[in-house]
Amino acid sequence: MKIALVAAVMASLACAVNLTVAQELAKAPLSVPATAKVADKAKLNINQASIEQLVAVPGIGEKKAQAIKDYISANGPIKDQKQLTEVKGIGDKLAAKVAEHVSF
Repeated sequence: MKIALVAAVMASLACAVNLTVAQELAKAPLSVPATAKVADKAKLNINQASIEQLVAVPGIGEKKAQAIKDYISANGPIKDQKQLTEVKGIGDKLAAKVAEHVSF
């Protein structure tokens, strides 16, 4: 009889703890790990990137990467997507694609 009573008390305590934990988890906001947040926001700064880094951007090969570096050397930093279209070989479509991966 005592064993059954102890088992019932323990089961009640376990249920109470589970309920409390569930309530606290329901209150807590869902969070994304810090590493995921950094990865989402991390964009390559086009004005500071090396040719090797630029080549890693989808749509940019060695010639376009060199053209970007040459443009920056001659004209200063690229400030936005529209100015990126002034680089030889980069049109509106490619600039839009590249802009998803770089910052200015």
